[in-house]
Amino acid sequence: MCGIVGYIGYREAYPIVIKGLKRLEYRGYDSAGIMLYNGNDLAISKTKGKVSDLEEKSKALSESKATIGMGHTRWATHGVPNDVNSHPHVSNSGNLVIIHNGIIENYEPLKKELIKRGYTFTSDTDTEVLVNLIEDVQKKDNLKIGKAVQVALNQVVGAYAICVFDKQKPDEIVVARLGSPLAIGIGDNEFFIASDASPFIEYTSNAIYLEDEEMAIVRLHKPLKIRKIKDDTLVDPYVQELQMNLEQIEKGGYDHFMLKEIYEQPNVIKDTYRGRLLANQGIIQMAGVEDNIERFLNAQRILIIACGTSWHAGLVAEYIIEEFARIPVEVEYASEFRYRNPIINKEDVVIAISQSGETADTLAAIKLAKEKGAFVFGVCNVVGSSISRETHAGAYTHAGPEIGVASTKAFTTQITVLTMLALRLAKAKGTLSNSDFHRYLQELEVIPEKVAEALESNDTAKEIADKFKDASNCLYLGRGYNFPVALEGALKLKEISYIHAEGYPAAEMKHGPIALIDEQMPVVVIAPKQGHYDKVVSNIQEIKSRSGKIIAVVTKGDVQVKQLADHIIEIPETSDALSPLITTIPLQLLSYHIAVLRGCNVDQPRNLAKSVTVE
Repeated sequence: MCGIVGYIGYREAYPIVIKGLKRLEYRGYDSAGIMLYNGNDLAISKTKGKVSDLEEKSKALSESKATIGMGHTRWATHGVPNDVNSHPHVSNSGNLVIIHNGIIENYEPLKKELIKRGYTFTSDTDTEVLVNLIEDVQKKDNLKIGKAVQVALNQVVGAYAICVFDKQKPDEIVVARLGSPLAIGIGDNEFFIASDASPFIEYTSNAIYLEDEEMAIVRLHKPLKIRKIKDDTLVDPYVQELQMNLEQIEKGGYDHFMLKEIYEQPNVIKDTYRGRLLANQGIIQMAGVEDNIERFLNAQRILIIACGTSWHAGLVAEYIIEEFARIPVEVEYASEFRYRNPIINKEDVVIAISQSGETADTLAAIKLAKEKGAFVFGVCNVVGSSISRETHAGAYTHAGPEIGVASTKAFTTQITVLTMLALRLAKAKGTLSNSDFHRYLQELEVIPEKVAEALESNDTAKEIADKFKDASNCLYLGRGYNFPVALEGALKLKEISYIHAEGYPAAEMKHGPIALIDEQMPVVVIAPKQGHYDKVVSNIQEIKSRSGKIIAVVTKGDVQVKQLADHIIEIPETSDALSPLITTIPLQLLSYHIAVLRGCNVDQPRNLAKSVTVE
């Protein structure tokens, strides 16, 4: 959430910053702003609303020849969304400008102290407190801006990614991070700063990702220097070659990023298992698992920590790992895990799942698990992200950039990685017969083709969406492996269409939700041929007898459910354990089309951020 863009170099900064802010819109925001410096004058424009509103408001700045600029998209924490609370914020002297992602938790006592010293504040934000704290430190101790930022940050409590500009040092920008991501793109006598690499991918393929409690002074004509904020020690910068390309972050002819990403799933699932799954040879090879196989095999239990869609993927993994490898698994919300006193043993393996690799609660849970001596394995999508650096080992999902706020391909690629993990452990433990092991490998190998076949239900999903777009509530039911899919389907509908929806194990319907069912209640039932089919049919009959409207996801050729349901969406047959990779596809399409028909902003749903990097 929130987005940072900065530029210092020889190009005109305005178009780079504006384009960069558009690239970061997926992160979720409610206001936007820009700062430009042309060597003489400081120009700032900011507004509540979208980047397009900022473009309209800052038309005069578009003619600027300034080669230094910073931009920000804000997701409100302290202070309501309005023009005044939008970033950038300026210090009382007018010399310092800051943009900030994160939360300064001790801003109130700092603000009171600064008011005593004569500082005034126009916004309700913690960020304006921070920029004036930096100015106060700078004046009091007669420090250069870089040192002033360092001293000030040692006085704050919270999370941040910041860019600070000082008119008195017009050839540099000071950046720092703790808990919020920040990347520095390195060009030929130019530097780019952003929350992720997407704003500068067409300009350079080289980037440095700051670690927590690191800062850098980005200067023209000088090498980049990175220091530890606490003790001022120099850090050798690690330059990474970026893995994404410009085509991956464009819509490619689709109306929305979400639809593009739904249709990318056959390819990205294949990318995720490419080189790891050798079905004909009966081999699964994952370096992060192979190098630590004894830790997994000796685990007393596996703890999975995640949030949102990743938590649902973790639930699927619980079923698969326990079924295949016979290792006890517990799935925890990272946000709850970190705030209680969980029992973590040195023999435990903790699997942390996050699309972005920057989820604040998951990162905090990882650190807690490491403190307790557990082995931590990360599953994430973004190369170089914080989780990939904090964990002992891990596996990337290779889904490519996911721009739509509502995760789709992240879910299926996470399940793919976790399924391969479960199968590899089962092979090592001998808990699956050779015939079953080979059968699952061969079935997983053809899953991309079956996902592509499931995508052919798009027109059917669109027709059903038109009938239920005005619903107020919706119930999703699934059993076994498809209970987590019911949860994920309900989440998708809530996220992008704003229709209230709940996912339940089908057998739990009689323990409360059945009271809600009437002729106005659409009920989505996941009823593939494999699994607890007869039980699900009984649940459908109970819904039918209460006049509920049934939308059923069924295996092609199904007869029994087809006779009972009001609407069906057919999918190809696969094994029960792999069915979530298929059954989730029509639910994604259904949610997408309902949201579009309701006129919702599919890629940027209200109040949501792609990556929750603050509490």
